[in-house]
Amino acid sequence: MFDSHVATLLDVSAALVNSLTDGSARGRPYTAPQGGDLPPAVAAALPGEAGAEPAAAAHLARTAQQLRAVFEAVEEQHLDTAAGLLNSLLRASGARPQLDRVPGEPWQVHFHGSDDTLAVGWSAGCATALALAVGSDLAGRLGVCRAPRCDRVYVDNSRNAARQFCSTACQSRVKAAAFRARRTPTR
Repeated sequence: MFDSHVATLLDVSAALVNSLTDGSARGRPYTAPQGGDLPPAVAAALPGEAGAEPAAAAHLARTAQQLRAVFEAVEEQHLDTAAGLLNSLLRASGARPQLDRVPGEPWQVHFHGSDDTLAVGWSAGCATALALAVGSDLAGRLGVCRAPRCDRVYVDNSRNAARQFCSTACQSRVKAAAFRARRTPTR
């Protein structure tokens, strides 16, 4: 499916959307962190990042809003809309490929922004990874949770491409509700 770098960027895209955008999560309203709570939330969503400056965190929160729109467009099978949104993100971030090498590993294509700041670099990488998914037959691997009162997003890495929920908690909620509905006597 996806190489390890692209898979990481797709997971980060979902993590940014899920932690930095308002909506519903696991059956409850979710309000994204703001102000002083935003930088630690951004750092938690980014692997290997110890912190984020407030301006970088605000930039990534805006990027997360745009990434959410991409996930939603793909979920509704509006790939033209998703492509347009991604093209805007790619242009805004100045995304460009570059071969990078981590010691002891082979060369990998990484994606950098017009500058290598935390916010622009991650925005460019996430936009490029989503573009690679949308521009291939793997667009269906991007999804929005189908559980009631949950709009968190996910990347389906399963073998059979059957994932429908953002988490096992949402999957269990839906299964438990279906079980209760079957057990309730009808009048």
